Amino acid sequence: MNTTSLAEDIAFDRRHIWHPYTAMSDPLPVYYVESASGVRIRLTDGSELIDGMASWWAAIHGYNHPELNRAVSEQLDKMSHVMFGGMTHSPAIRLAQTLVEITPPELSRIFFADSGSVAVEVALKMAVQYWYAQGQPQRHRFLTIRNGYHGDTFGAMSLGDPSEQSAHSIFSKVLAPQIFAESPTCRFDDDWQEKHIADMQRKLHEHHESIAAIVVEPIVQGAGGMKFYSPAYLQRLRELCHETSVLLIFDEIATGFGRTGKLFAMQHADVVPDILCLGKALTGGYMTLSATMCTDWVADTISSGSPPQFMHGPTFMANPLACAVAKKSIELLLASDWQSKVMRMEQILRTSLSSARASSKVADVRVLGAIGVIEMNEAVDVAEFQRQCVARGIWVRPFGKLVYLMPPYVIDEDDLRYLAGMTVQIVQ
Repeated sequence: MNTTSLAEDIAFDRRHIWHPYTAMSDPLPVYYVESASGVRIRLTDGSELIDGMASWWAAIHGYNHPELNRAVSEQLDKMSHVMFGGMTHSPAIRLAQTLVEITPPELSRIFFADSGSVAVEVALKMAVQYWYAQGQPQRHRFLTIRNGYHGDTFGAMSLGDPSEQSAHSIFSKVLAPQIFAESPTCRFDDDWQEKHIADMQRKLHEHHESIAAIVVEPIVQGAGGMKFYSPAYLQRLRELCHETSVLLIFDEIATGFGRTGKLFAMQHADVVPDILCLGKALTGGYMTLSATMCTDWVADTISSGSPPQFMHGPTFMANPLACAVAKKSIELLLASDWQSKVMRMEQILRTSLSSARASSKVADVRVLGAIGVIEMNEAVDVAEFQRQCVARGIWVRPFGKLVYLMPPYVIDEDDLRYLAGMTVQIVQ
């Protein structure tokens, strides 16, 4: 039995456990969680926090959901894991069937991995092996837009902002050199002008013979800036890829499963990529799991090459527990009136966050679907900001200059108004 005190546990954590984006010498404070249910996180001191982050955008149904708990429990009684090499199982097949049903029909092949970053790595390897199979190994570079974020593994990091101010700049000398176009300058509702994609078009035509694929986060640039851009950009990007025979990869790890008001962000533009990356909300925040989907043409081309095997295979690929809870999470989402709920969340966030614009500390306020963003003029003091959040009974994790809300969809309107109102109070 563990007999250490809470203070001793926190001291041990501070001394020995590394947390995300935190120094070990003087780590950011952490708050000791006892349990979580619905949209509330309960700390060991008995206080409760309204969750504004959905555990980094994944827990769309909130916490401790009885049906998701049951899906895990029932699968656990059968098997928690079995290797996917040479074997298959019902949870993986059922989940794959669901993903094929809810995504565009062109995306019919699925590779399961164990995190969003790995889904991106898989997509990059698919694109490289696609061209290798066609005798064009020189097409191994990737074109993307600045201020993107695709994860923290090496291939994914190479697609991030290469500027000296970026989170991954210290690794620049060991990352594969990619090609970067300017970020879209067209806001979500802006009228389209061809100048918005001029730099991307220029870079594509200059380098297309060495480019394996273009990689973008559709509609929403996530942790790299939380900016929303016009669906017309994706439509033109799809046309440019067809013109130059370059593959198109969409990273929907953050935006998939309803966050922007569409089931997938690409549906705002009615555009289908050649390769699609999914993660985060895929399991409703219960387990780590990702999926990389591609067209028949991509899969068949890879399989016609030498080697014909796709060269990737995670140990926990298609973990049965994760697949079972992912299937149930998608069923819960589709059975609910999720789209109306997200649109109502958008209305409340627009109204509740708008007063932040009056502050001289605030550069911009923007909302899309169940995403609310307050962009500050200066970087936020995370420790102080979160201290104030906890004092007000909310949980928000800022990043750089960005204070953003992405709550679980099950949050009620009063809680959402309180969450947004307290956030505005802190930033002003």
